[in-house]
Amino acid sequence: MAASIVLLALLASEGPLGLEPLLKRFIDVFTAATENAAEEVDLNQAFYYGAIPGMLSRLDPHSVFFDPGQFRQLQELQRATRKGFGSVVSVLPGRVIVLQTLPGTPSARSGLEPGDEILAINGIRLAFLDIDQLIALLGESRQRPVRLDVRKPGASRLVEIAMTPQDVAAASVDLAFLLEDGFGYARVKSFEAETAKQLREAIERLGGAGLRGLVLDLRDNPGGLMTAALEIAAMFLPAGTTLASVRGRGEEREQIRAPEGFERYRFPLVVLVNDRSASGSEIVAGAFQDQGRAKVVGTPTFGKGLVQSVYPLSAGTGLALTTAYYFTPKGRSIQKPLRGTQLAGLEGNGGAGRAASGGIQPDFFVAPEPPTRLRMVLEATASFTSFATETIRKHAPIPADFEVSAALLDEFQTYLAQRGIQPGVAEWSLEREWIRSRLKQEIFNQAFGVEKGDEVEIRRDPQVRRALEVLRESAP
Repeated sequence: MAASIVLLALLASEGPLGLEPLLKRFIDVFTAATENAAEEVDLNQAFYYGAIPGMLSRLDPHSVFFDPGQFRQLQELQRATRKGFGSVVSVLPGRVIVLQTLPGTPSARSGLEPGDEILAINGIRLAFLDIDQLIALLGESRQRPVRLDVRKPGASRLVEIAMTPQDVAAASVDLAFLLEDGFGYARVKSFEAETAKQLREAIERLGGAGLRGLVLDLRDNPGGLMTAALEIAAMFLPAGTTLASVRGRGEEREQIRAPEGFERYRFPLVVLVNDRSASGSEIVAGAFQDQGRAKVVGTPTFGKGLVQSVYPLSAGTGLALTTAYYFTPKGRSIQKPLRGTQLAGLEGNGGAGRAASGGIQPDFFVAPEPPTRLRMVLEATASFTSFATETIRKHAPIPADFEVSAALLDEFQTYLAQRGIQPGVAEWSLEREWIRSRLKQEIFNQAFGVEKGDEVEIRRDPQVRRALEVLRESAP
């Protein structure tokens, strides 16, 4: 209440005022509110969640004030490890099914296995929770010991499992394999201290400098450490190459160049991006595009090109403040304009018609496959996951060269009919090959680990297939 009155009073001021009269006006309004409001004013609420965020919101949505608890979380997120149990799960409304447990982690030691369904966490039944509630509960549970009620495949009785979270290493390069002979694929989820090292190790496993081309997947990469992003760029561009420029209050630009000391790969490169590629991933993609080093495939990126500095403040609080903006080597602004903030009139978006509204525009626009009615039904009912669990139990061990046969597809169709899912002949025929691939993916998830399942998914991805075509055309 008090914070809202303060903000309204400040916004109502006419003409430019010095700092002293503005502070006096603030104090006058705050004093009136604290002395006369119908309810006693909570000072922490008024300042931490009202006045300070209100002031920052007029700057841009990424300048954020952190209370003591939030600032501790920010510092925790900057580490390369995360608290957790070492399991990968499929999350659906009211259902959580285990896909993989990592060796040596609490989940593996507790006896949790692929195919197990978690029915309750600390007595909270999951069947009554929606997706957002489930994700929030899972995130919260990673911070303290938990008790799980688990149903194992084929078992009639529930099993109670207790686990305590521990630090689990988070690999930022989580997937790398050969799409076909000579053409590699590597996925970079974020930019951490070890990312460049992990990417080089992955490339060397695939063939190193002998590769004919590489698909570098930066989709869903929100950024991270800027030094790590620059190191990734230096693996493909000569030392000293301009990667980006920075402009703050003044007109003078600071040039950011590829660091020295990195052995450079010269094979053709294609970068994948989407609307959740942001910050560091946009700087890397924009540098490769402007310098003619790589083609960009996918959809336009998020458009976050802010230089942010984190300032520790008193009483354990902190402030993340936008202090400048990033531009590509050709002067295109990565930051998109935002109405209602000081970013509304951001200038500098030029360069061959690209990035007129911020972000990185792909050289080849390829949208992801749109979901169909049948696909949404099969995913929402966890049909693939449940059938895969039964298939593995019946046919174990699953061979490494396993393929979904026509007979297994017919068996899956019967399985769906028994559960009231009966697509028409035309609908089934249209989706048959997608269903075959999706079923293989889920079986691989549980039999060999999520990485092998992801390979199946990546191979059918239309954006990856287009990237591979571009590589073939440019390969020596």
